[in-house]
Amino acid sequence: MTSIRDKLETILARLGGRAADERVFLRLYEDAARAAADAADLRRQAGISHGPLDGAIVSIKDLFDVAGETTLAGSRALRDAPPAQKDAVIVARLRQAGAVILAKTNMVEFAFSGLGLNPHHGTPGNAADPLRIPGGSSSGAGVSVAEGTSEISIGSDTGGSVRIPAALNGIVGFKPTAYRVPLEGAFPLSPSLDSIGPLARSVQDCAFTDAIMAGDEPRSLTPVPLMGLRIGVPRGRLFSESEPMVEDAFETALSRLSRAGAGIADHAIEDLLQGMADTTETASIASIEAAEVHADWLDAKAAEIDPRVRWWIARSGRVPAPVYIRMLRRRRRLVEAMDERLASVDVLALPTTAISAPLTAPLEADDKLYNHTDRLILRNTMFGNQFDLTAISLPIPGCERPVGFMLVARHGHDRRLLEIAAEVERKLG
Repeated sequence: MTSIRDKLETILARLGGRAADERVFLRLYEDAARAAADAADLRRQAGISHGPLDGAIVSIKDLFDVAGETTLAGSRALRDAPPAQKDAVIVARLRQAGAVILAKTNMVEFAFSGLGLNPHHGTPGNAADPLRIPGGSSSGAGVSVAEGTSEISIGSDTGGSVRIPAALNGIVGFKPTAYRVPLEGAFPLSPSLDSIGPLARSVQDCAFTDAIMAGDEPRSLTPVPLMGLRIGVPRGRLFSESEPMVEDAFETALSRLSRAGAGIADHAIEDLLQGMADTTETASIASIEAAEVHADWLDAKAAEIDPRVRWWIARSGRVPAPVYIRMLRRRRRLVEAMDERLASVDVLALPTTAISAPLTAPLEADDKLYNHTDRLILRNTMFGNQFDLTAISLPIPGCERPVGFMLVARHGHDRRLLEIAAEVERKLG
């Protein structure tokens, strides 16, 4: 059996060979990772285990606190901020579970985009095609798992930032119900919408990791049989402008599930989506809350911030407080209405993103194309955060480029969703 230390050294050697052009990871913890790997090997030799993540090679997004270092959130504007006093809650829990924390992964500055571009540190190339975007904002997380330099990576998801890079790189990404996993020690984008989730190669690894981060007992999943499962398909705006390859892959996957006994029917949520669009017409909740988070340095350090990120945040800082408070009140009513609407199905199913990963260079050169593509790539995932749902992206095999199949479930139905996803994963092969 290969030792965990040997596995780690193989990864470190691979990273050493590309150190001059490293864009997936922003900071390596070589000494700490070696110590954690050696400890895991000693436990294994003694027949002792801290659980299913003991010895797993894990990376964390650049917005999680690590004691003694400044948390930069993919930016250079925060270099003068004081170092973190302690690890983020999820980092501490992963360490206690025996995880070998290898590195911090690259991300969109301040987590404010679904594309994955970062002008300060360079953009990680998609694991399937380095000329294409990795997806964001957890860009390095998706690439690291897909390329095998991490077994599990931890991202944040405010509008799709775990599920998008998972879909575009051909791996699994899980977004839990908000606040299921503690946010303490995670640099915020939008406290109302932020959630923390894992990216991995299997639903089971996501389930183990989610349980550990949430403070639950990690357990093996019992897949839910598809016979009689009620799958709703929310056709309408979430299916417009879709790439034909994505449409075909999704319909083929649906047919497989139908043949396995799942009941599949259209399930309308258009009125609720329109209600949320009307509610957030002035600005998104995420951008308004981000404007407060960044208020102290958004102007003073404007030259150090990606102008595409800064423009949206600064614009939303002018939204009056009564408009924002009313927005949150209306959102609460819409969240309740969506929960009622989804009571008659087990899950919703739709493509994770309307398109596969586009080429990076045209997006870097054209702000209008950047903004249009960003809206399109966030569209299908974003409603899960707006309506406080739980969701998972699974890879659809056999596509020319990676395509994600997303399952969405009601608030708090995380474990049930994971058990359904485990069986869907098996059927999709």
